[in-house]
Amino acid sequence: MRKLTFLLFSLTFLLTACEGDPGPPGPPGLNGQNGVNFVGQSFERTVNFTNANGYFADIEIPLDIDLLESDMVLVYRLVGVDNDGFDFWRPLPETAYTDDGGEFQYNFDHNFDFVDIYLYAPPSFDLGSIPEINRIDQIFRIVILPVDFINSNNIDINNFNDVVQYVQ
Repeated sequence: MRKLTFLLFSLTFLLTACEGDPGPPGPPGLNGQNGVNFVGQSFERTVNFTNANGYFADIEIPLDIDLLESDMVLVYRLVGVDNDGFDFWRPLPETAYTDDGGEFQYNFDHNFDFVDIYLYAPPSFDLGSIPEINRIDQIFRIVILPVDFINSNNIDINNFNDVVQYVQ
């Protein structure tokens, strides 16, 4: 029995004490971050909010986008373009104010198949009174990011430029 124990101990020591060549380093991850295998995904849609559609848009998430339960879905609205041609995006939910003191909100919900973008206001507010420039041809960018990556890198999801650098 002692010989068997000695043999097993010796064999265990030999197998755990060996170390081979570590090999060449792997390629850097995306955005120059070693060890990061990360791809965010995004797509854009143009929406018209009218009384006929209940000031609501049901946007299907493209089938080529893999949405996991732990992923974060973000929606941004294009609010303008500067003189150099750079887009300005604002995160939803976004509250907007009318000239007569009313307020309404661009907001969204999502599930695995759809992102629902809608206008919301108190019942006393007439959504039809919102100027067409704020209802027709509204461009939204839907961004899907792994939540673990966002939390581990302290990404400011309210800053579109911060988010988009991690999206392909």
